[in-house]
Amino acid sequence: MKRPRQMFPARPGGRRKPGRGALMVITALFFISGLLHLGEGAGRALALDLEETKVSQETVCASNVGAMALLEELRSREKRILEREGELADRVQALRLVEDRVEQRLAALIEAENELARTVAIADRGAEEDISRLVTLYENMKPKEASRLFEEMAPEFAAGFLSRMRPDSAAAILAGIEPKIGYAISAIIAGRNANAPKN
Repeated sequence: MKRPRQMFPARPGGRRKPGRGALMVITALFFISGLLHLGEGAGRALALDLEETKVSQETVCASNVGAMALLEELRSREKRILEREGELADRVQALRLVEDRVEQRLAALIEAENELARTVAIADRGAEEDISRLVTLYENMKPKEASRLFEEMAPEFAAGFLSRMRPDSAAAILAGIEPKIGYAISAIIAGRNANAPKN
C-alpha cells in the first residue's frame, strides 16, 4: 500500500516550517485590522447618527421654542381681545344706562312741556276773559270819560282795546281823543294786518 505524499515534508524533530506560522500571524493581523476598521466605521456611523440626532433635536427644540412663542403670542392676543370685549360690553352697558336716563328726562320734559302748555292755555283763557271784561267795561263807559283814559294809554295798548270794541263805541271814544293820539292809534290798527297774506 502506497503512502500519501505529504504536502510539506516533516522536518526532523516534528517541527513545521517557520513560514506557515508567519502566515497565520499575518492573517490574524489582517483580521484584527479589519475588525478595527469595521469598529472605526461603526464608531463614525454612530457618531454621525448621534450628531444627526442632536441636530434633529435642536431643530425640534428650535421649532418647539418658535411654536411656544407663537402660542404665547396667540394667548396674549386672546387676552387683549377678551379685555377689549369686556370694555366694549361695559361701554354698551353705560350707553344703555345713559340712553335710559335720556329717555326718562325726555319723557319728563315732554310732560313738563304739556303741563306748561296747559298752564299757558289756562292763562291765555284767563287773560282773554280779562280783556273781554275790560272791552265790555270800556264800551259801557261814557265816551268822554273813556277818551281821557285812552289818551293816557300807550298807543299800541289802546289800539288793542279799540280793535276789539263794537265799531260805534270805538268811534265815539276815538272822536274824543286828541287828534295826534287818535291818528297814532288808527295807524297801529291799520298796520296790524298789512303784512298778512291775502287770498
